[in-house]
Amino acid sequence: EPLPDGRRLVRRAALAFGTTMSIAAVHDDPVAALAAIGEAIEETRRIDALMTVFRPGSEVSRLNAAGVLSRPDPHLVRVLEFSQRLSELSGGAFDVTVQPLWRLFAACARARRLPSRDDIARARSLVGWTALEVSHRRVALGRPGMSITLNGVAQGYATDVASSILRERGLHDVLVDAGEYGAQGSRQPRQPWTVGIQHPRDPGALIGAVTMDGRFLATSGDYVAPFSADHRYHHVFDPHTGVSPPRLSSVVVAAATGLVADGLTKPMMVLEPARAQALLSRFIGAGAVWIGKDGRIVASREMPLTHLPPQPAPPS
Repeated sequence: EPLPDGRRLVRRAALAFGTTMSIAAVHDDPVAALAAIGEAIEETRRIDALMTVFRPGSEVSRLNAAGVLSRPDPHLVRVLEFSQRLSELSGGAFDVTVQPLWRLFAACARARRLPSRDDIARARSLVGWTALEVSHRRVALGRPGMSITLNGVAQGYATDVASSILRERGLHDVLVDAGEYGAQGSRQPRQPWTVGIQHPRDPGALIGAVTMDGRFLATSGDYVAPFSADHRYHHVFDPHTGVSPPRLSSVVVAAATGLVADGLTKPMMVLEPARAQALLSRFIGAGAVWIGKDGRIVASREMPLTHLPPQPAPPS
């Protein structure tokens, strides 16, 4: 697509992380831009292949099956080291070892029922980030039956890696969508990249838009993978209770890296407001938008939104 300044807007899409990822870039050499985009996409797909729980040969699946993984890929180590740090900072509100809970709820959803309290208690007994050992030499699960999922951080990390590759190849005006967003530069002079925030109850509507200012943007919502029609149970779990947090429909976080933004959306849903804000403040420049199940929207001052609809009156 030719632009007024003589450059070209080029796009490419591919399948990764169970969805369609895409990269758009503005450059004066579309052939070079497409080559760089292709390299970024291939590395993103490699990260997906390492970290998915849906392929038996992935490093995460091999770890879950055997309880130990020798000589883990450096990508995996970096993501797990950050995850352990976030678990500590959030008081365990973020925990990659919640996979037994996800497996339980997914199995019960296929059987058209919800798990019992005893079911949840048994699965929760296998959750605990402090029992996960992470080093460049090996990764190990401390108890039989434990397992991990990186679905809460892998896409944000892949966005970081793709953005880095594009920058190294001389592309400085890009928008990466790997399920989470990263942007550099602008679409055109004085026209920044802009990303809409989905309404959690209307797939065709937006609650607002965010101007991409160099930070990365990530979203978690109860609508992504619900286990019940009322969205009470979904893929985000409170590790301390074994069930989904009850107050929020979705959270959007902007942060300096995709890994931080993606990771933070989960404890931002789990924690009470004061603790969530305290955790957010540990990451310089990070901002968040919280959307309640009652439709109310709260945005931190580091997260300016545009085109906000009228908000409902607070409940009496």
